[in-house]
Amino acid sequence: MLTFVFSVYITDGIAADEVTGTAALSGAQTWAGVVIALICPLMGVFADRYGRRRRLLGISTLGLVLAMASLFWAEPDPSYLMFAVIMLAVASVVSEIASVFYNGMLLQIATPSTFGRISGMGWGLGYLGGLVALVVCLFAFVLGRETANIQPVALLCAAWTGIFCLPLLLIGPNTAPAENVGRFSVIGAYRDIVARIVALWRTQRSLLHFFVSSAIFRDGLGAVFAFAGIIAAGSFGFSTEEVIYLGIAANLVAGISTWTLGRVDDRLGPRVVIISGLVLLVVACTAVFLTTATTAFWICAIVISASVGPVQSASRSMLARMTPPGLENENFGLYATSGRAVSFLAPFAFTVAISIGGTQKAGILGIVVVLVIGLLAFLPLRATNGVRDAAV
Repeated sequence: MLTFVFSVYITDGIAADEVTGTAALSGAQTWAGVVIALICPLMGVFADRYGRRRRLLGISTLGLVLAMASLFWAEPDPSYLMFAVIMLAVASVVSEIASVFYNGMLLQIATPSTFGRISGMGWGLGYLGGLVALVVCLFAFVLGRETANIQPVALLCAAWTGIFCLPLLLIGPNTAPAENVGRFSVIGAYRDIVARIVALWRTQRSLLHFFVSSAIFRDGLGAVFAFAGIIAAGSFGFSTEEVIYLGIAANLVAGISTWTLGRVDDRLGPRVVIISGLVLLVVACTAVFLTTATTAFWICAIVISASVGPVQSASRSMLARMTPPGLENENFGLYATSGRAVSFLAPFAFTVAISIGGTQKAGILGIVVVLVIGLLAFLPLRATNGVRDAAV
């Protein structure tokens, strides 16, 4: 909901002009990505060693709720621009920290035979929740008003997050501390991460290849949704109401496609889903840059929405297939770490493209570049199913 509503409010309602607002927002998200890359891997190591995953999730969720709620005080005036983009960046950082602990719970509630199904269901229900939240936002703050009242959306997001996270925080799986753990060392934690990567290079190079390539294209996937509403409003003249309709359609299509293409994943393999989805994304995003027609933009947006979810789900499925028994925790931890290590890449490319092109819509070419790099890096990969590769 913040993606499709509040980010547009920042660029169109707070900033002096759309280019300035978009550049400030993407710049803040770039720095948020840097912070995420530095902090989140440490949080994963900390949780593995000291346990109490549910408590850590509760603390980070509280931080997210407070960061969201603070945006209520972002007035529609250019003097509030820096406050708004900084607090949205803080919300992004805390959200990613919370996801470290949340994703770790998946291995406690699923078995190898149900991991893909539960992961895909999680993505699909997440999109459904986003759809419902956008409908509530539409009727509560937009329809029937001459001017949309966006500031309360921040409070709605905060309340929505807190309420629906509460059951997990109360009854979700917890973890006990590891045995014989000493005092936490930041340098030691980074040393352990590097040691894991070196071990993969020596023993399972295809898996390391997957971590690197998927980290790149997953960052592009996140940027597609993060900046979709901004481009719709700034470059195609969408009103707040129309942006919300776009968000509803995008979440609906993404949820349906993620569930239905799970069978294609099982039948043809996740590699087919990932490559075809990335190709469609590159074509559709490029078409968005080239077109000025609203109808063409809607068609491209539907294609993009139908592609993002299946690629996200198939990426997790592919890692599950490549992971040897007994290495699930380590590999999914590295999967999260690698994704966050480049989480600044797409926002940075988006900002640079705007600076070069001089228009907001040029930013999407930066995302296209990231997706293409990720696709090209992924293409040579020939995955094995839980078998150690010979180091080449």
